[in-house]
Amino acid sequence: MHNDISDVPGVIIGHSGSDTLLSGVTACLFAQPATAGVAVLGGAPAARDTENLDPSAAVDHVDAITLSGGSGFGLDAGGGVQAWLRKQGRGFPVGSGLVPIVPTAIVFDLANGGNKDWGRFAPYRDLGYAAAAAANDGPVALGTVGAGLGATTVNLKGGIGSASAVTSFGARVGALMVVNALGSATIGDSAHFWAAALEQGNEFGGRGLPKHIDDAGRLPRWKGGPAPTDVPHATTIGIVATDATLTKAAAERLAIAGHDGFARALRVTHALFDGDTLFAASTKRRPAPATPAETIELGVVAADCVARAIARGVYSATNPGGDYAGPPAYGDLHGWQTVN
Repeated sequence: MHNDISDVPGVIIGHSGSDTLLSGVTACLFAQPATAGVAVLGGAPAARDTENLDPSAAVDHVDAITLSGGSGFGLDAGGGVQAWLRKQGRGFPVGSGLVPIVPTAIVFDLANGGNKDWGRFAPYRDLGYAAAAAANDGPVALGTVGAGLGATTVNLKGGIGSASAVTSFGARVGALMVVNALGSATIGDSAHFWAAALEQGNEFGGRGLPKHIDDAGRLPRWKGGPAPTDVPHATTIGIVATDATLTKAAAERLAIAGHDGFARALRVTHALFDGDTLFAASTKRRPAPATPAETIELGVVAADCVARAIARGVYSATNPGGDYAGPPAYGDLHGWQTVN
């Protein structure tokens, strides 16, 4: 077990990015077609192919899910992943051809520095292809990589985070998050994470919760606020996966439950200019939950993994250098040493 989404059999992750662009792509490939759903709870999302995940839609599987920087330009990344999959002979049969099904979501990272003057066409299709080609079965690189390369929160550098767990009935669950949050993963300016009560071992420093949260710690802060300034742009997106067999409707329900992890790990989320989107996928390597209790537990564990992954994304992030124009990395302020 790597304590990341690759612990779910059949999930394969690849990253690509450009240090000059200060942006990148993360591709989640499935060894075999997976059942998937999605829940979008942010007020300003941007996505591709999510309509196919509706339980009433005809397409019953996905070949991959793409997470990208670049705001709307990053939706091209799904085409790059799709091109790589087509080359491997993957896809939904349509007539004599194959169409890989690759839902895609993006984060807004256009204001973090980096050279965004890319000319006529944005580079995200090529970055998507490279991310798919780089995919392997773990462990997953965390922090300032892939779609998290240019990610930020209101007070700290954001990035890629992941976590995994096993339910009491043996199903594996993993989350992969791109933390480009509108708000904060930490309590005020302290080193303590909102998700600290859910931490496994010392996966994000072992600092626990403070004895008391004062008024300053509880004060909601967000990019551009609370003073009225320019419209803020932010998004936290991700994937929660399990090897338990799920229907499309059950996968959608798992994505909805997984969003609880956003609220457990971030102070300000699901806001008007957030694009908060969570995919859920089933690799169908083990039986479906046998009882309502097992279904409920699956959702609870998924939400906990999402919260832990968000904290790990911030904890693991480093300053990318160059002309990066965002907030400092967690370790630069608080250190990355584990507290025992």
